[in-house]
Amino acid sequence: MPLVVAIVFLVIISVLLHLFSPWWLTPIASNWSTIDDTIHITFWVTGFVFIAVNLFMAYAIYKFRYNKDRRSRYEPENKKLEAWLTGFTGVGVIAMLAPGLFVWASFVMVPKGADEVEVIGQQWQWSYRYPGADGVFGTVDTAFIAPENLFGMNPEDPNGQDDVLVESQEMHLPVDRPVKVLLRSKDVLHDYSVPQFRVKMDMVPGSVTYLWLTPTKIGSYEILCEELCGIGHHVMRGRVVVDSQVDFNTWLAAQVTYADTLVQVAGNPQIGQSQYVLCSACHGANGEGNIVLNAPKLAGQESWYLKRQLNYYKQGIRGTHTDDLFGQQMAPMAATLADDAAINNVVAYIQTLPNDPAPVTIQGNVANGQALFNPTCGICHNRNGQGVWAVNAPALSGFSDWYLVRQLQNYKSGVRGAHPQDKFGFQMTSMVNGLKDDEAITDVVAYINSLR
Repeated sequence: MPLVVAIVFLVIISVLLHLFSPWWLTPIASNWSTIDDTIHITFWVTGFVFIAVNLFMAYAIYKFRYNKDRRSRYEPENKKLEAWLTGFTGVGVIAMLAPGLFVWASFVMVPKGADEVEVIGQQWQWSYRYPGADGVFGTVDTAFIAPENLFGMNPEDPNGQDDVLVESQEMHLPVDRPVKVLLRSKDVLHDYSVPQFRVKMDMVPGSVTYLWLTPTKIGSYEILCEELCGIGHHVMRGRVVVDSQVDFNTWLAAQVTYADTLVQVAGNPQIGQSQYVLCSACHGANGEGNIVLNAPKLAGQESWYLKRQLNYYKQGIRGTHTDDLFGQQMAPMAATLADDAAINNVVAYIQTLPNDPAPVTIQGNVANGQALFNPTCGICHNRNGQGVWAVNAPALSGFSDWYLVRQLQNYKSGVRGAHPQDKFGFQMTSMVNGLKDDEAITDVVAYINSLR
């Protein structure tokens, strides 16, 4: 009898939790209300089966409980019962699957005249491409992907010259216009999902998948990756902003095109040498760094990373936190580089400087540092600490170890990586939480020193 009561209690609690649960579907912001309808149908069908099966099980346990005066009867077949069970099961399966088939047929049939946008996924960020004034996307190929061509644009395709490239976690869509979203992955399986839109689709390397929707509410919604794509999967998030048509046009006009990226002049190290004089006062004539002035080594660091950090200082993404005293010193120095050309020149000159390892100042437990480094830091920054530009991870080995300690501490305390536009810093703040204290940070940096 206690088992019967427990089963009935389980059914009652399950029904109440469903009816009075605070966790419901997010308010819908697209045309796909039919997705909700199919989910509700599935709940009703599976809910009915759950209640019926469990209550029948409780009834059977009670009715056929042990009785020494009753004998069981062997009945291997019951055609009438089998017919009823098969019929009910078939009706239930049809009730769940048939609506989904109709919805899927609509889901894959893109309306004529729909706008197009391409979403590119990679470990662990999003980027977006819009067709230019000609309305035609240029061709792309993974063979073209490089630090200066992150989208893999085909330089020989004239249709790609006016393609709008958005290297940001934020995509924009106009309200009340159908849009076909092309999905491409640079590396591993990802899955593009926006809960409020009720859409999701896998992104398969080597192919282009798609979905379509019509945004119906102006607002900002979170983009999630719903396919386990590596250690940073949980931080692969973005935003989709639904604008009025006027606001969308204004935003789109402010973005760079592929042609814009081609006209950027390569850095001139001769010009950069004169501009570097100000930097050398702290970072040294050969970019070797100076611990007394809290200036890290620059020589040997990848150009793409140096450019990003200088731009971050200029844009206020770094060096504005009240506790980042040394960052506040660096921000006005970066501001002396008037434009991208000046930054490119300085970085080009830094690339000519001798890459001699910085002095070792940090001692720690190398074995423990290795155990902490390999399954986390090593995934992005490479097991040898030389960095991987494809996942936006700079080189670590051979650089100022005291600076690495400070930056890990800054990430852990929120001094660095908290700015909403620092998408890569956001990833680091999550990763560094695996280092529980300063001792763990010291051990990791001691291990990095051993990789020189």
